[in-house]
Amino acid sequence: MVMAKKKLKLKDTVLEPKLFFAVRIRGAPGMNGKIFDTLSMLRMHKVNHGVLIWGKKSYIGMLNKCKDYITYGEINEKTIVRLLRVRGKVEGNKQLTDEHIKNLTNYKTIKEFSKALLKGEIQYRVKDVYKLKPVFRLHPPRKGHRGTIKKHFAEGGSLGNVGEYINVIIHKMI
Repeated sequence: MVMAKKKLKLKDTVLEPKLFFAVRIRGAPGMNGKIFDTLSMLRMHKVNHGVLIWGKKSYIGMLNKCKDYITYGEINEKTIVRLLRVRGKVEGNKQLTDEHIKNLTNYKTIKEFSKALLKGEIQYRVKDVYKLKPVFRLHPPRKGHRGTIKKHFAEGGSLGNVGEYINVIIHKMI
């Protein structure tokens, strides 16, 4: 007689989702098709393309699936303001400015807009910010990546979840 194992029911803990930034580091040759499709869903079609991702459970799963080709971590306010000022684009491939933010959203400056993004009041690429481009095209990092692009962060490389170090990577790539 075989007895069925009881499944443990964990209490649903409500975690506040965080704003992540993900950058594609490695190219496509030899890549699994499912991973390629996942990267396409995350809008990371080319190397050095970065996207803001709201940390919901489904997106975290997608990031973990692609961890061998991308680097990601939690972005802070200072970095997101600089990223939007330097690399933010509007339709027509024009530079994002405070004037564009004032016209397209309910916020007056890029700094107010970035605070709202971090708090979760708005999400990037929603109905009220539809003219902003969702992909940030970045330069290769100055002085190269940390270690190698073939190892994970814990092994001395720069792949996978890098936590707060993503802010350093973004500053090197802007």
